[in-house]
Amino acid sequence: MKQFIDDNGNVVELFFDESIEATHCLAIPIYNNKYVFTRHKTRGIEFPGGKVEAGETIIEALKREVFEETGGVVKTVEYLGTYKVHETTPFYKAVYRVELSDIEEKSDYLETKGPILFHSVEEIKETDKSRLLKDDCILYLYRKVNSRECNYE
Repeated sequence: MKQFIDDNGNVVELFFDESIEATHCLAIPIYNNKYVFTRHKTRGIEFPGGKVEAGETIIEALKREVFEETGGVVKTVEYLGTYKVHETTPFYKAVYRVELSDIEEKSDYLETKGPILFHSVEEIKETDKSRLLKDDCILYLYRKVNSRECNYE
């Protein structure tokens, strides 16, 4: 387990145990050697993700959220970790590395403005990042994925 403090001062614990039942999911999607982000209408640029709906598995929720927010069609999924945020009502979020086979253009991306691709988080202007892309736990998992990816042009 690793421990972080989020921007609200909450303790965040990161576990590497896929059996933990998470109520939220987050994808770190890759398509054509680029990371796929979404531009949330109020928060800014972030990785896609959201809540698991009733009757859904975590993987079904992950695929749905990626498609809803980016049009991305999930090809492969790799578990990275599950983190618990110790808020007033604690919650668990499972994080996955996701490879996309395609990105379909959609007329509506719900609460986001659709996909936006970058070679790295570092390419995104600080003022455009959502607070999630500044979160130490999420950045730790991103770096874990990034360290294994191929070198870019």
